[in-house]
Amino acid sequence: MRRISWVLLAAVLSFTLVLSGCGKKDADGVIKDLGKVADKLESAKGAYQGAGVMTIHTGSTPQQYQVEVWYQSPSYYRISLTNGQKDITQIVLRNDDGVFVLTPSLNKSFRFKSDWPENQGQVYLYQTMLGSILSDNTRQFAEDKDSYVFDVAAKYHSHSLVRQKIWLAKDTYTPKQVQVSDSEAKVVVDVKFNSFTFDTNLTKESFDTNRNLSTMNQPEKQTMAEVDENGVPVASTDGTGEAQGPEAEPTAAQQLGSFGIIEPEYTPAGVMIKDTQEIADSKDHAVVLRYDGVYQYTIMESRPLDRAVSLAPGSAIDLGFTMGVLTGDEQKTLTWMTEGIEFRITSANLPTSEMVEIAASMKEQSGK
Repeated sequence: MRRISWVLLAAVLSFTLVLSGCGKKDADGVIKDLGKVADKLESAKGAYQGAGVMTIHTGSTPQQYQVEVWYQSPSYYRISLTNGQKDITQIVLRNDDGVFVLTPSLNKSFRFKSDWPENQGQVYLYQTMLGSILSDNTRQFAEDKDSYVFDVAAKYHSHSLVRQKIWLAKDTYTPKQVQVSDSEAKVVVDVKFNSFTFDTNLTKESFDTNRNLSTMNQPEKQTMAEVDENGVPVASTDGTGEAQGPEAEPTAAQQLGSFGIIEPEYTPAGVMIKDTQEIADSKDHAVVLRYDGVYQYTIMESRPLDRAVSLAPGSAIDLGFTMGVLTGDEQKTLTWMTEGIEFRITSANLPTSEMVEIAASMKEQSGK
């Protein structure tokens, strides 16, 4: 009798353990589910909206940005990045007309040919997170309370970004947090989502270029500025081929005159600044910094007076705090705008990853 009792007790305990394990998924089960989620995003009804805070730790002081991400199948995207300290917003937009980087406060935008974001990932895009998890066969899987946590390789333009940890809600697989770290395991970018939903009320108009510019209360008529292969404006038109009218009224900051020289905190090893030159009689207060050594490149800084759409046959480059445009073949130019200042790094031998590092090191600087 005693032996039978022990057998029955063991059977009951085993059955209890089986029941307690029901519903709990292992790494393979979660990966299978995430594959289905990725497929659903590509379907006709695929869509999501998310919002959160991104903190960048590359400078002496952490920089915070409010991030808003919209997506609708098949390939509509809208990413809004707002500098929390300076209340300046830039919008990255993809619609049927192309890919745009908008600065609504200046009524300025870049339009360029690109398959973004398929050709590169963004830390705040859900597709990038899923792709990173699904493609990394050496992924590490863990559980943290109500989240599944994945530790995977980071694949971004910056060579300093090596690993990333991604927290997904257990019940919905929606993103909760992403941390991207460097080779020393130091967190460089941290995104915390405070809302994310697959049920959206987005329409095609949500991704319209003019609508996104006008929502920032900018009634000025847009103009279009043609650019050469290096992204340098060569003519201004109103989109009909006619010459542009009188120049736009300069902003208060532009009326103050030159903004000074903004020098990058980061310089590649084996490179030194050669000289600095302010372009005489420049209406946009342009200055040029020349660097020489292992790499040769120039940095041009200006406050453009024209509020224009620049047509650049380039590709989008995620700088973290904003989007840049990379143009040119043998000689490449990375162009971006922040706080009304337009920057251009031009070089025939400087790697794109180094351009990104230099650009990131200039985001906190002020004119000297």
